[in-house]
Amino acid sequence: MRPVPAGVGPGQAQVVVLFGATGDLSRRKLLPGLFQLVTAGFIPGCRIIGVSLDDIDADGFRAIALDALRQFSSRAVNDADWAHFAGMLDYVALGAGPDALRGSVARAELALGGDSRRVHYLSVPPNAALPAVRLLAEAGLVERSRIIMEKPFGTDLESAVLLNARLHEVFAEDQIFRIDHFLGKEPAQNILAFRFGNGLFEPIWNRNFIDHVQIDVPETLGLGRRAGFYEQTGAYRDMVVTHLFQILAFMAMEPPTALEPAPISEEKNKVFRSMVAIDPRNVVRGQYTSYRTEDGVDPESDTETFIALKCLIDNWRWAGVPFFLRTGKRLAEGQRIISIAFREPPKSMFPAGSGVGAQGPDHLTFDLADASRMSLSFYGKRPGPGMRLDKLSLQFAMHDTGLVGEVLEAYERLILDAMRGDHTLFTTAEGIERLWDVSKPLLEAPPPVRLYEPGSWGPKSIHQLIAPHAWRLPFERVWRGGTTVTG
Repeated sequence: MRPVPAGVGPGQAQVVVLFGATGDLSRRKLLPGLFQLVTAGFIPGCRIIGVSLDDIDADGFRAIALDALRQFSSRAVNDADWAHFAGMLDYVALGAGPDALRGSVARAELALGGDSRRVHYLSVPPNAALPAVRLLAEAGLVERSRIIMEKPFGTDLESAVLLNARLHEVFAEDQIFRIDHFLGKEPAQNILAFRFGNGLFEPIWNRNFIDHVQIDVPETLGLGRRAGFYEQTGAYRDMVVTHLFQILAFMAMEPPTALEPAPISEEKNKVFRSMVAIDPRNVVRGQYTSYRTEDGVDPESDTETFIALKCLIDNWRWAGVPFFLRTGKRLAEGQRIISIAFREPPKSMFPAGSGVGAQGPDHLTFDLADASRMSLSFYGKRPGPGMRLDKLSLQFAMHDTGLVGEVLEAYERLILDAMRGDHTLFTTAEGIERLWDVSKPLLEAPPPVRLYEPGSWGPKSIHQLIAPHAWRLPFERVWRGGTTVTG
């Protein structure tokens, strides 16, 4: 085990109260993530108390946790590490009430000794979040604690304001961590390093040099077991407000006064305050053809499984630069990219047939998948006589550094940040309420859903939305060293 750098982990031991401990997210991400943080030495001391509706005991929870690690842990699980981790686990059935939960936390804190902090993770459906908050209040577990909330953070402005008001009756805003796993990924954070650590790019990061931006997150997956949830949300509420707009803020924000949580949150919120309300005429909603036959879906459902939109940021840096966002279910590929198109030269000196401009403008592309890649495309001369130009590219991948083994998975990073009290990668109440405010015109008058075939790139009208530009996905050229395509 490598030594953990100073300041990376929390300074105190942690008691984690994990609501929804037997659910899918807990099994796939949270328990394996906590196991990795503990075994890698990031947390100086830890106890984990599972809470769910299941009527099991601590041994039953340990059996669920071991099965989860065997299925979903990205690292090998040896007997010694498992025995150490299993000794940290306890369980309280939700029906046992606040006294049982208070007692379990007290025993955990006694075992840890000294100063410890509490982290409450609410991996529960939206309608169970506030009851869990009330349970924590009744159990007297608010002091010395932080609470991690899963999306959705409301479904419109009214519900978001109400949710935040109810939360603030129990927890202060600085105790609340609204999680967005997209921002926990190494490539998303690399945007900050790329922008603000390099004198080459920051001077051209504005409307004078950038023509338009695309944030494209298509998914090949369908609903799975989420039909009930999805019918109440749809692609816009599920993905755009909570994920794509957050990525947009990292891409568009002004340099913060310091690389610290408060200044970064303020610059993100300035972006949200500068966003123009979403015009329904600049939105394409889609639904894949077999959606209405899925279990739990209304046969006449108007819920979108696909959304593409154009949004504008009305400030000095970005005035007139369109941001195109696209995401959806059952699409042709699963990708996560930001693609920045630079303005083309005002005049071409190259002869007809040289190829300049034939393959579109220069692009800077961030691949936000775990592979963490970047590509900068440009025109260069083809070797040989005459003046023929081809599209070339400079590329970087995390594997090139030899440090890919150091990467924390998104949930691992975000849990660790919450334990440290670092809000940099989390959403504020002000920010989320502003985004729902921006969304009001679309939510009040959504355009009709248009059908698309599973395995396609969405409804045909997406090309009219982005014209005279073109969608970057699907890519036309190949990443070096891999089969994923890029340009």
